[in-house]
Amino acid sequence: MTHAARSRLALLSLTALGVVYGDIGTSPLYALRECFHGSHAIEATRPNVLGVLSLIFWSLALVVSFKYLAVVLRADNHGEGGILALMALIQRGESRSKRGWVVPMLGLFGAALLYGYGVITPAISVSSAVEGLQIATPVFEQYVVPLTVVLLVGLFLIQHRGTAGIGAVFGPVMLVWFAVVGLFGLARVVTEPGVLAAVSPLYAVEFMTRNAGRGFVVLGSVFLVVTGGEALYADMGHFGPRPIRRAWFAVVLPALLLNYFGQGALLLDSPEAAVNPFYRLAPAWALYPLIVLATVATIIASQAVISGAFSLSRQAVQLGFSPRLQIEHTSSAAIGQIYVPSINWALMICTVALVLGFGGSSAMAGAYGVAVTSTMVITTVLLYLLTRERWGWSRFRAGALVLFFLTFDLAFFAASSLKIPQGGWVPLSIAAGAMILMTTWKRGREILVQRLREKSVPFDLLLDDLVAEPPIRVPGTAVFLTGTADGAPPALVHNLAHNKVLHEQIVLLTVMTEEVPHVPAAERLRIEAPHEGFYRVTAHYGFMQDPNVLDVLRGCRAAGLEFRLEATTFFLGRETLIASDRRDMALWREKLFSFMSRNALRATAFFHIPPDQVFEVGTQVEL
Repeated sequence: MTHAARSRLALLSLTALGVVYGDIGTSPLYALRECFHGSHAIEATRPNVLGVLSLIFWSLALVVSFKYLAVVLRADNHGEGGILALMALIQRGESRSKRGWVVPMLGLFGAALLYGYGVITPAISVSSAVEGLQIATPVFEQYVVPLTVVLLVGLFLIQHRGTAGIGAVFGPVMLVWFAVVGLFGLARVVTEPGVLAAVSPLYAVEFMTRNAGRGFVVLGSVFLVVTGGEALYADMGHFGPRPIRRAWFAVVLPALLLNYFGQGALLLDSPEAAVNPFYRLAPAWALYPLIVLATVATIIASQAVISGAFSLSRQAVQLGFSPRLQIEHTSSAAIGQIYVPSINWALMICTVALVLGFGGSSAMAGAYGVAVTSTMVITTVLLYLLTRERWGWSRFRAGALVLFFLTFDLAFFAASSLKIPQGGWVPLSIAAGAMILMTTWKRGREILVQRLREKSVPFDLLLDDLVAEPPIRVPGTAVFLTGTADGAPPALVHNLAHNKVLHEQIVLLTVMTEEVPHVPAAERLRIEAPHEGFYRVTAHYGFMQDPNVLDVLRGCRAAGLEFRLEATTFFLGRETLIASDRRDMALWREKLFSFMSRNALRATAFFHIPPDQVFEVGTQVEL
């Protein structure tokens, strides 16, 4: 590698610390504590401590190092990762009729679970950091929840400013965080080096054998050490796999292991420290600075999850699983930095409600595990389909790998499921609600397109009528946005029927979202001229790109389609949806779809169309 390439890799690795590893990097605040403190805790004896540490070590090794970093990061969709990108990648490689709804439903439910994950992460992370004040002095105990709420509300209130300004410090701050937690852990390990024996898997096997049922419950708390694993894949498109892997093995993994083993060494000497072993590692003089650093680190972890929810929402809109949402770009340099107001406020309300309802990070730990284990299981199942459809693996090879992954994925899932009554139902309920909304919108749009096609006039028939009875042609260009690249748009037919005129140039514009993250500008447009004065333009975008009609028209002009933008009128169809008793969709879902449609962002704002050049043509459609 050249010096410039090494410098760039180092910079990307440092930045990845702040964006990718904030969540998993703050797990030491609560993960080991949940094993030895609380209603499902076990006694902090030497065999139990070494057994739990062994489970933690091998969980990090197998789930993060092997499954995600070595295997899953290879499943990139033109450089992008995440469960929706994985779903789209599989669907491109298989026959759509082969499995029908299986892949989309798995992908959608996994994506929906990430909204539940996005609600819980800020709540449990910030709460666990602020709870350090209780270790400093019991006087602060009554202020933990109010202070947590204030910090969270402030975090969501500044989202509209974007992370461009503070993003540059995320990596260095997290580097300091990992250095501090690693050093505190190392200082304790030096006093009790025997704790390093837990690296042997025999301690984990012995622990699970000896404790049986109780050990299975503890496994749900052990899983908290890998809760940020899915973020490694989701954020791959921002950095690429190499910086993510380098940051993990060079900084994150050593720091986490040192801290967990340091907490374990502390428990061997002082079992009563199980109430909060992370903060008990710190000397008295460092407690308040550590609380401040932990709070900043958890806010950074929360920021990464919130930004991920924004990106997921944009992908859902582009892939047709969500109505149009207001999407604001907060950086002119980084296309991935966006702000979605409706998602931001929904996350804020749910997160604050979660803190007020549960009251502490321990009560939220069960809910946290259910959300992430469910997503990891879905990722593993989709990985099997990917290895068969796209990578060409044999059934035996793909099955062996996925069965190995499912061995610990399902074990963690089953252990976390025991906590569904204690809070695990929260992310499942959020995911179910998001799933209903996404599937209703997708199905509703399919039905609407079908109804409009039933009413549409074949384009060839319209051209024959125009030749037989030519209408008056007026100067300028008319652009008709249509959802399909065939037939005559209803807005065109209605305008011709009522106004009896046509513009000199008619552009039938269709915006198509492809199942790839980005479509190069050179492949963006396809222009056809089926009749004199008529042009059918199809604009192709990736699901990580925002469509812009004005850019499309500029591209048309560069391709030889001459017109003056100021003399262009945009015709949009505006459908009034009426629920009916037809059996294509349940009546309550038809009403829900109508409500979502009425509250969707207007096409003028979403497609960046000048509002003073728009002419809307309304129609009634029975669903």
